[in-house]
Amino acid sequence: MNNQEFKNAFDYLVKEKGLDPELIKEAMTNAFTAAYKKNTGEDADIRCEINTDNGMIRVFKRMTVVDGELENPDAEYTLEEAQEEHEGAQVGDVYETEVETEDFGRVAISVAKQVVLQKIREAERKQVMDEFRDKTDELMIGILAMEDSRNYYVDLGKARGILPKNELIPGEKLNMGDSVKVYVTKVEETSKGPSIRLSRKHYGFVKRLFESEIPEFKDGLLLMHGVAREAGVRSKVAVSSTSANVDAIGSCIGEKGRRIASIIKTLNGEKIDLVLYSEDPEVYIANALSPAKNLNVSIMDEKKKEALAITDKENLSLAIGKQGINIKLASKLTKYNIQVKTLDDINKQINE
Repeated sequence: MNNQEFKNAFDYLVKEKGLDPELIKEAMTNAFTAAYKKNTGEDADIRCEINTDNGMIRVFKRMTVVDGELENPDAEYTLEEAQEEHEGAQVGDVYETEVETEDFGRVAISVAKQVVLQKIREAERKQVMDEFRDKTDELMIGILAMEDSRNYYVDLGKARGILPKNELIPGEKLNMGDSVKVYVTKVEETSKGPSIRLSRKHYGFVKRLFESEIPEFKDGLLLMHGVAREAGVRSKVAVSSTSANVDAIGSCIGEKGRRIASIIKTLNGEKIDLVLYSEDPEVYIANALSPAKNLNVSIMDEKKKEALAITDKENLSLAIGKQGINIKLASKLTKYNIQVKTLDDINKQINE
């Protein structure tokens, strides 16, 4: 590798890979030290001087003057030996001799390259971990780059995230090159490098979508109290307002329904129930059972978190929902085990 080739490689690693220049210099110093030792068999003290402006690399062998017996003859002088070569030499002085890098040979340079590549891989992994370790539970946007039988691989900039196909919204179709919003479920270091796990069916995906589409959440004017989700079917989102001048439900819907429409589109048409939160659990449960109306809710056992909602026949099926989804999500959202019955059902139980 000549000076210009090294300069080009150095500039590429700094500008394109975003690596720390000092880290690259350290890696190169370690590389040439390893190359020199392999070529000469010496346990020498090596200093590497790198000029990143012109790509020139100079390697120096360092010898330290010691008093008494030598522990490492490859890196130490006795005082007598030093004074023969350097007038006025004293114990502790360090003398350097420049080494011609061409003398290292092809094998030694190959070792140097391996050390540099390893350091670069380590640096790239560290950069990815530093950038993404705080992204867990966050929303990101990436490009679908690859696909295999089980996963999609999403380009997130300096790294690729893994989006398992079983973490897609049921029924949705994705194509290579698509820009896609994803929720980061886990970032961890593995033997193969950083692993970034993604999802679109996690309930946190809905939570972060609302926060990104509706600025009142970031401004503190709206609060989110919970999300219950059956991905691809329906989500219930509990919200409240911190200001008498802000309508929680209306703010989520947006002017002409634009905000909620944008969220539903991202969720591939998944239905959204906006639930007005209340400190009163009976009111909260009634709201959570929307679209059912005319509900009379009673807390049957606070410790066991059991509640009973009484309604008419017309609203019974709405409260329960298709395949029980509505009552299941309402129970998950409010953290109460909810039963829904009609007055006729209650009377039958009493008479039995």
